[in-house]
Amino acid sequence: MFTLEELNQVKKRKHLINLADQKNIDIKKILQKLRYEEELRYLQGELVNLQQWIAKKKLRVAIIFEGRDAAGKGGSIKRFTEHLNPRSMRIVALSKPTEVEKGQWYFRRYIKELPNPGEIVFFDRSWYNRAVVEPVMGFCTNKQYKNFMVQVPEFEHMLYEDGIIVIKFWFSISKEEQKKRFDARLQNPLKVWKFSPVDMKGQQLWNKYTKYKEQMFSKTHTTFSPWVIVKTNSKKTARLESMRYVLSRFDYTGKSKAKTTLLPDPNVILRYYRYIEQIDI
Repeated sequence: MFTLEELNQVKKRKHLINLADQKNIDIKKILQKLRYEEELRYLQGELVNLQQWIAKKKLRVAIIFEGRDAAGKGGSIKRFTEHLNPRSMRIVALSKPTEVEKGQWYFRRYIKELPNPGEIVFFDRSWYNRAVVEPVMGFCTNKQYKNFMVQVPEFEHMLYEDGIIVIKFWFSISKEEQKKRFDARLQNPLKVWKFSPVDMKGQQLWNKYTKYKEQMFSKTHTTFSPWVIVKTNSKKTARLESMRYVLSRFDYTGKSKAKTTLLPDPNVILRYYRYIEQIDI
């Protein structure tokens, strides 16, 4: 890579390209990374403006991140929240229910985590665990699953009527890319903790996941609470475009002065419909 001294001597773009050629460095990758970092900085700045506006208007916003394991949900949430004020923002990633919670109404543990006035809550997985992961892995009974599928549209309609803004993302990843990311996790001592026995079964039970995912979409995609598909084979693109989608949903103060486009790429962000071309089929 370039040393700090070398970069300080670069005055023009062509000088950087020549230096890269001398060192056999792929300049395209470097320029892509620089563009990504710049876009990320602009969008994170807009998210700060959005958060201040939401706090002032006392809106309640819940953003749900769902998708297969290794689809990039956690990484995206990290970039969303990196510069937000922690006083009016929370990340919710619930562990498995306790014995007491197992005996309660399923939605109760999630109701406690819903946003307060002026707050944004990011759900790293949500009540939709019962729509896909739990039935696939045998963590719930068929009756529990069926009850959930009947109740969830009514539950979300109540949230809608009460003024809670819910954005539901499904991070879509191909089977090949998922395996690649699993392998990378196992080889990285800093990320190996992310890999669990459930992840191991993700590849084996791919088709079963697909079946339950499609049932979830068909029964819980509504006009008042639609599913938004994010193609995530490119992590960085998925992060930027999901940020743009959230920003595009609100007419906040100063939005017109943004230094980058706030309209998401329709090739990456798609509202669900039955015949949509997804990656994780």
